[in-house]
Amino acid sequence: MKKVFEYIKPYTWMLVITTILLGIEVYTALIIPGFMADIVNYGVLNGHIPTIWRNGAWMLGITLASMALAISSGFFTARITAGVTNSMREGVFTKVLSFSSAEVNKFSTSSLMTRTTNDIMQVQNALAMAIRLFIYAPMLGIGGIIRAVERNVSLTWVVAVATMIMVIILFCIFIVALPKYAIWQDLVDRLNLISRENLTGMLISRAFSTQKFEKKRFEEANQTLVKTGIFVDQSFAFLMPSIMLVLNLTTALIVWIGAREASAFRIDIGDIFAFLQYGMMIIFAFLMVAIMFIMLPRAIISARRIQEVLDTEGSIHFKENPTPLPSDFKGELAFRNVNFRYPDASDTDENVLVNVSFTAKPGTTTAIIGATGAGKSSLFKLILRFFDVTGGGVYLDGIDIRDLHKEVLHTQIGYVPQKALLFKGTIESNLMYADSNATTERIEAAVKISQAAGFIAGKPEGYAANVAQGGTNFSGGQRQRLSIARALVKKAQIYLFDDSFSALDMKTDAQLRAALKENMGDKTIIVIAQRVSSIMDADQIVVLDHGTVVGAGKHGELLKNCAVYKEIAVSQLSEEEVNAGV
Repeated sequence: MKKVFEYIKPYTWMLVITTILLGIEVYTALIIPGFMADIVNYGVLNGHIPTIWRNGAWMLGITLASMALAISSGFFTARITAGVTNSMREGVFTKVLSFSSAEVNKFSTSSLMTRTTNDIMQVQNALAMAIRLFIYAPMLGIGGIIRAVERNVSLTWVVAVATMIMVIILFCIFIVALPKYAIWQDLVDRLNLISRENLTGMLISRAFSTQKFEKKRFEEANQTLVKTGIFVDQSFAFLMPSIMLVLNLTTALIVWIGAREASAFRIDIGDIFAFLQYGMMIIFAFLMVAIMFIMLPRAIISARRIQEVLDTEGSIHFKENPTPLPSDFKGELAFRNVNFRYPDASDTDENVLVNVSFTAKPGTTTAIIGATGAGKSSLFKLILRFFDVTGGGVYLDGIDIRDLHKEVLHTQIGYVPQKALLFKGTIESNLMYADSNATTERIEAAVKISQAAGFIAGKPEGYAANVAQGGTNFSGGQRQRLSIARALVKKAQIYLFDDSFSALDMKTDAQLRAALKENMGDKTIIVIAQRVSSIMDADQIVVLDHGTVVGAGKHGELLKNCAVYKEIAVSQLSEEEVNAGV
């Protein structure tokens, strides 16, 4: 957990100040029983009132000072824990942002969310307790033992035996509960995953009437989590009664033995009161450690899970000295003998892409078509370097994209994903997500090309219209057009459209394609499509079948020379349209 502890280093000076304050606070707590003993021995028994008033005033002043010290140490503790967890949360979030799709798939989205929120909260709570208890409790316990021995040696064995019993109890509970905490955190991830799937797939669940199945799946995961939680809680439920039993027995023994010693005139009555208080301090110190042990196992597991994220190296590596793009960069994109297999695939699985080669030139539109699972979207993931090729290479103006800086690469690409995702905010904020410095003219031009101007103008707020989380207050076609407009706002040389016209009607689709051709003449446009009608006028159509390029050319050429393309066209177009293309 080295990286987790590194977040504490900037707050070392605060930790030192807190330790000093806690040390002084412990000292004040340890001298109060001495004043109490003097009040009894020299004030009460001798009837000396000034001694009672003088020592009582000292006790009151020391108590007020101790309270001020506790408030001060609490202030610094709060600053340390808040700062450490804030930095830790930023560190984990930044690390996750650097992950490729392979790392996200490895942890799962639900697990990463749990680690960024719940796990860090567990560490924060434990850290707040640890700063005080792990510093305060040992000093209080050790100081109490020293003071108790100074008062009377004959009673010390009682506290020693009580201490050993509590150590054994703590050790046994810790050994039993710690492994269960690791299981418990994994079960939380599982429950979050099921909950997330149910929320995102609610409409599908209702459409197929699988509510009972989903409820059963949730209940099974929930019950497993509950049983594990009950076991852990029951383990720690044994702790407090045990500590209280030891505490009460210790008190009784000290009073009983002390009374016998006092009757034999071997100890003063005031010293019995002082020893009793010191004994309670020692046991209270162990009680605080016990409370810490309740939180520590969960915090240790959470810290390990956070460490796993921080230690994970991304599978996508960028060179320290990347190759710069040429000053006359045009945006020619070429696949050369590309093979690709997903990182989590087994050795027996076939490649998703096999020996793929084609070139998308500036000023042209290249369309990718093929059956579901043919590997179309995988091409875009390779272009964006969400994954790296396992063979061959992807080249930008003759430069392998693995030799480019990631920001340089992504700056030149405008991407429209298959699922049109909008962020909570306004239409304007979503469009400016591509470029925060975009001018009004550029935004309006992108909106016009994407055919979104009409429905935006129809809203009273215009560009200031509210966008709900995920854009759920817009139709599928509207979300798609806004997603396209967002990509067009970006000043890029290459634009990737991943089946981005599927939610558009034929008329809007045709208008959008015409606007792209008219306004994006010098750009490299690559389109993944399911509809033949959307790509008939493309300058180049690449046909994929089981990850292999089985045809490349214009619409008419492929109808004559590519059986796979013709089969797709026949399934979508009328006989007249097919014959007209031929």
